[in-house]
Amino acid sequence: MRRVLEVSEFIAVWGLYALVRVLPMGIVERATWLLGEVAFLVLRERRRIALENVRQALRDLSASRIRAIARGSFRSFLLTAMPEITKLRPHLSSPGAGSWLHLRAPELEAMFERARLLHEEARGCIFVTPHFGNWELLPDVAAAVGIPLAVVIRPLDNRHLERLLARSRSSTGQVFVAKRNAFLALQQSLASGRSVGMLPDQATYKGIPVEFFGRPAWTTPVPALLALHQRKPLVVVACFRTGPLRFGGFVSEPIWPAPHEGEKAEVARLTTLMNNAMERVIRAHPEQYLWMHNRWKVCSA
Repeated sequence: MRRVLEVSEFIAVWGLYALVRVLPMGIVERATWLLGEVAFLVLRERRRIALENVRQALRDLSASRIRAIARGSFRSFLLTAMPEITKLRPHLSSPGAGSWLHLRAPELEAMFERARLLHEEARGCIFVTPHFGNWELLPDVAAAVGIPLAVVIRPLDNRHLERLLARSRSSTGQVFVAKRNAFLALQQSLASGRSVGMLPDQATYKGIPVEFFGRPAWTTPVPALLALHQRKPLVVVACFRTGPLRFGGFVSEPIWPAPHEGEKAEVARLTTLMNNAMERVIRAHPEQYLWMHNRWKVCSA
């Protein structure tokens, strides 16, 4: 039965992928907007989590504004999940990716040219991004501007979908590393001059308590440990929407490990600065953040 379900899921997703590729983006966007509205209404627990997270994180907002941000979060996630990737990855994985990026997303290109300079100066950075805007595009954009990455991922449970996604992701030449036991592979990548890409903003029992939007949240220490052990900077990056298939970028100042007397305190300092930078970019476009994830569940339990 499990195999039947996996194959059925694969066929459904593949069919949707093929349909999205041929439909005009205007139609796809309207359909995604409608699906986002349906998801917001039907997924009651996710809606509750999103509303509570926005209410606690962005205080002093009206109830209508809180609800609008939470609804926007559902639509943003669905745009990230397939339509934008389906439409844009063929361009970003082509030999003319750099020229295409220059014409279609000059602001994004300019920001990531700065990220490329940081990568070259440090001979490898730890690039981190929240689940914000279209995080799936970042490895493609990095490849287009000339930043080789080793990106940490969580493989999908459905092996057929995972193979499909792996082929799509690797089309730009970036390296993808499974999350489990990835630390050594990431150290080796940094030592060889390749940068690392991570999404460190989800709750984890293997983390440390660090404030995020004014509340303690268990946060992975892996980016800080990599920075400390390899003497490389942490850099927060993001890709946010400015219009239909239009994007802007954010690249923080590099967060360098400092001389320290205790590793624990330095890891906490680096992780705090990382969270602060992610918080700043999320506040600028809160409707593009993944608020339906129960980010603070461990610390509040």
